[in-house]
Amino acid sequence: MITEAIIRPEPICGMETWFPIPAEILETRKENMNTYTYKIRLVDATLRKQYRWAPGQFNMLYVPGIGEAAISISSDSEDPEILEHTIRIVGSVTRAIENMGPGSIIGLRGPFGRGWPLDKIEGRDVVLVAGGIGLAPLRPMVYWLLKHRERYGRVILLFGCRSPDDQLFIDELEQWTQERKIDCLVTVDNATPGWVGPVGVVTDLLQRIRLNADNSTIMVCGPRMLNRAAAWSFLKLHIPEEQVYVSLERNMNCGFGRCGHCQYGSQFVCKDGPVFCFNEIADIFGKEEI
Repeated sequence: MITEAIIRPEPICGMETWFPIPAEILETRKENMNTYTYKIRLVDATLRKQYRWAPGQFNMLYVPGIGEAAISISSDSEDPEILEHTIRIVGSVTRAIENMGPGSIIGLRGPFGRGWPLDKIEGRDVVLVAGGIGLAPLRPMVYWLLKHRERYGRVILLFGCRSPDDQLFIDELEQWTQERKIDCLVTVDNATPGWVGPVGVVTDLLQRIRLNADNSTIMVCGPRMLNRAAAWSFLKLHIPEEQVYVSLERNMNCGFGRCGHCQYGSQFVCKDGPVFCFNEIADIFGKEEI
């Protein structure tokens, strides 16, 4: 039985003091044109040993004088002393982090949020659907499933991106495919010379797999349109609402539901999400103004 402590570890920093703690950038790795993975470690050895997180949670990363950004943790949750964050360079905070190299110090608060439903999927088939940077929050889930492979049925990863050059974790995608412990399918919107895989949106890949609707759990992470298209596609295949989970993106500023920036209906993405069961948000999921 997976305990609640593992499912949702409490933040070790930020909740009481609101202040970030120092973390050192150990290594940077370029994933594609505008996305990098940063390997970091908490400077304080005691906090480093106390730190725990679950797949699907996120940290608030802070650059002094610039601000904070909510970034999903993309590494192995069973190696919590070394953290990886895969960051797409899109704003002032992420641009500032891009200019930092190994040895640089950033601030960290977290972990925050509710992650993927580890306590509800044992014995079930698991389908992971990712679009673009959405593979980063699902990567820890892949690690978890591979390390505990005997607990689960069939595991399928469907990943879509704009072009072959926009893929994330290319070496790992190849490794996961070759090991055949999971079924890994990758599609691109626009093929380039040499690409021999599928072309089209990620939901097109549903035509290539067979699902047991009574025993499958779905986890989706990507842009808003992908989240909607994928969730509704699985519902049409008779997957129950309570077995479809979606990770949402919102403007998260505090991490624990105080500032209101990420309010989603009556809930807060930072505190009640970012992972939601579809039946929790079904009434507002398709509304543009929410």
